[in-house]
Order: sequence, then structure tokens, then C-alpha cells
Amino acid sequence: MAQPIKNIVIIGGGTAGWMTAASLAKYVNQHATITLIESSDIATVGVGEATIPNIVQFNHNLGIDEVELIKATQATFKLGIQFENWTKTGGSFFHPFADYGLRIDNVDFHHYLQHANQLGGKHQLDEFSFACQLAQRGRFAQPHTHPSSPLADYAYAYHFDAGLYADFLKKFSKNLGVKHVIGTVEDVSLTADTGFIDYVTLTCGSQYHGDLFIDCSGFEGLLIEKALNTGYEDWSQWLLCDTAIAVQTTSTSEPDPFTRSIAQTAGWQWHIPLQHRTGNGYIFSRRHQSEEEAKALLLANIQGTPITTPRTIRFNPGRRKQIWNKNCIAIGLSSGFLEPLESTSISLIQTAIAKLLSFFPDMSFNPADIAEVNRLHNSELEQIRDFLIMHYTLTDKNDSPFWLDYQNIALPDGLSHKIALFKSRGHIAMYDNESFEPSSWLTFYRGYGITPKRIDPRAQAVPADVLQQRLMQMKQSIATAAQGALSHQAFISQHCLAEKE
Repeated sequence: MAQPIKNIVIIGGGTAGWMTAASLAKYVNQHATITLIESSDIATVGVGEATIPNIVQFNHNLGIDEVELIKATQATFKLGIQFENWTKTGGSFFHPFADYGLRIDNVDFHHYLQHANQLGGKHQLDEFSFACQLAQRGRFAQPHTHPSSPLADYAYAYHFDAGLYADFLKKFSKNLGVKHVIGTVEDVSLTADTGFIDYVTLTCGSQYHGDLFIDCSGFEGLLIEKALNTGYEDWSQWLLCDTAIAVQTTSTSEPDPFTRSIAQTAGWQWHIPLQHRTGNGYIFSRRHQSEEEAKALLLANIQGTPITTPRTIRFNPGRRKQIWNKNCIAIGLSSGFLEPLESTSISLIQTAIAKLLSFFPDMSFNPADIAEVNRLHNSELEQIRDFLIMHYTLTDKNDSPFWLDYQNIALPDGLSHKIALFKSRGHIAMYDNESFEPSSWLTFYRGYGITPKRIDPRAQAVPADVLQQRLMQMKQSIATAAQGALSHQAFISQHCLAEKE
């Protein structure tokens, strides 16, 4: 019988390191010693402020009190993302964490909506999403655990201070017995026979042996790449943006219950409201705009007074060829990076941790387990990659070389098939390990004005008057409920207002 893992060493702190430490402390701490080593000389990237709904369940599974967490991280709520100026005509559309309308007789709702509009209706897709209607009104309500109607079913996420979140999890982890070491790794020693990582040596001379190593060292990939030469798959042929500039500002208004993504000359700008400040940034392509020009554009398009110096972060879009190599698992930026257009960075930390826990190794490090984790992770990233590519390539925006270049990009085969199928008959194809629901794909198809040539013929079987009546009832029910909710700020003030700094 293979021996169990007894000694786990995590290299790197930040969000990735402390999320990993907290999870391992919760689930395997009784079987193994967990040591996290982080350097005081190496700053974390720390600009991740927006999340997607699975973060709520992650914290719940750890046993963390939601109100305590929100106060500690200066968090606000997020119903989705508002995309502004992403089409030739400008305007905006909203990507909610929710479905649209209701399936009828096992047929997707959007087929009925298109049929109703073909019959003379003037219905808008976002009128049939409670999350969209809350967002339009600047309101927020927590979903009921057992909603009276499927129309009221939606999810939410957070905007929070990633540094404060890491600090919160650090205290949580240390209380569960995680050993915290401040030090910089100088050398990584491999075993002669297997090439596994044996121990790391710090600049102070201390050595830390481990059975399992978790690389949370960021873009550097100190273990997974520098020590194990795992290799990296570059996706810059599809994802042109390679630089971010981030700056924090004072708040000038009550916080929106959503993230704003604003298309710019050579990329897009984010606006993320927290309780105590606002996070801003510009993701752009250096091939299309200089850093000086990008910084000037960002500073000219922010609200409030800057309270930090703008930080520049360069990245190479893509993934490590293996997230798990020998006795090392990469989590966070060390495993790869996809621009945060859909706030997936923290989610990918979470799903990597989930795979680690599901396939937690023993000392045999079974190759089948390792291969499955790598397969699942690679598939997950490919689906997210394609979803991001679709944001850029479906739009008719063409007002700069950056947007024109996206018109000529050859799409991955799977993405081309998805788009062609929707254009043909309104069918939303879904593959294994998708991170986004069919409603998310529908948001962009319709947001970019794509109308299928055909619809499901079953949708045409509903009499026109009955269909219009059902749609009007849905709209009115959603609008009435949204209007009755508290404003986002009032909800925070009433339930989870953080103490002033």
C-alpha cells in the first residue's frame, strides 16, 4: 500500500497561496503538515478584485461567515458584467449570472423570444433576467434558497480587495495549523532517480523538504517551470492583449452591483467598485499601443482621485503545458494566465484546488491521476480561452488597428463550430468542462446582434396570443420584483457595512 503524503510545501502567498493553504488545512491538515513559504521581497500581483459566483460556495465550504468576510475585504456584490462600447454603434449590454426566461416544453427560451419578435413583439432579452433588471436599477437582493419561481433564480459574486482576502485566509489558515515561513527560495533540489522536487533552500540557508509541492509563485513559475521545465503554450495568436495597467481611486458615487468593462483603443478598461475605493485598469496590446499612451488613456478615463501609483503588469496569455508535473502542482499565475475579461483568475485558482482535492495523491503519484488532472485543467482553460476570443471576434467594432486585426484571426475549430451552429438554428453547443453556462454564450450572440436564420420549430407551435401573454407576464413579474429590492448601497449599509479605515 502506498504511503500517504505527510509534508506539503506551498511556495508563494497571495490569493493563490492562501486559498490553497486554507483548503488543504480544512481537508487534509489532520494527515499532513502544511508549510507556506512566501518572500517579503517579491510583491504579489494583487489586482484581482472581481470574482464569479463559485467563490461564494468556496468560502461557504470552508465554513467562513459571509458577512465577516465581506466586512474584512471591503467587498461589494456583483450580479454580472456590463460591457460598454464593445460594438460599432457603442451602447452596452449586460452579462448576468442568471438564465433568461423559462424553458417551455424542453425548448430554450430564446427561441420563443425570437418567434414572438418575428410576430411583431418588441421584447428585449435582458427584460427576462432578474439579475439584469436589478443591475439596471442599481439594486441588489440575495437569491432565495428556494425561489418561488425559476425566474427569481440567479447567482452573485463579489468585488473585494484581493490583498485583504489573502490576509483573511492567512489568519484562517494559520489558525488551522498552517506553518508560515517568510523567506525567498534560492535553490530547488531534485532527486537523482525520479527528478521529483526533494527540497527548497532559502537565501537564509534553511531547507524545506516536501512530499508534495504547490507552486503559487506567480508568473515566474519557480518550481513548475524553472525547476521542472514543464513548458508553456502561448495563446497570443488569439488573445492579443499582453499588458495591464492598474490604479486605485477614491469612490465618487454609490457602488454599482456589477463590474464595468469598457472597450478602448487597444483593449478594454475595468471599473470595479469596492466599499472603500474603486479599482481601475486597462488591459491592452503593446503591439497596438505604447505603455505611455495606455497609461495616459487610462488616467484620462477614470473617475475619482488616484490613491495609488499606476502599476504595469506584463503577461503572456496561455497555459503551462501541465498543471501537475511529478510531485508539483501549479496553482494561480504559475499555471498560466488568461486576461480577466470575465473575472476567471480567482475561479481558476479555486477549480485547480478542487482538482487537487479530488485527486489528492499518495506517495506513488499515480500517472493516471496526474494525466486526468492535466486533461481536465487543459480542457477547462481551452473553453475559457474560446469564450474570451469570442468577445473580440464577434463584434463589428473596427475603429482602430487593434479591433481590425481581430477581424482576421483564425478561430479555433471548436469555437467556429459553436458560432456557426448558433447562426444556423439558434442552438448553443456546449462542450465538456465549460466554465460558462449557455445563457452566457447567448448574452454575447444577442449582444452582438446575431439573429439565427432558423429557430426550433417547436417554439412556433405556441399560439401567438398565448406566447405574447406569457412573455408580458414574465416581464412584469421580473420588473416588479426588481423595483422592490433595496439599492445596492442600502443593502450593504443594512447588512454588511465595513468599518471605515
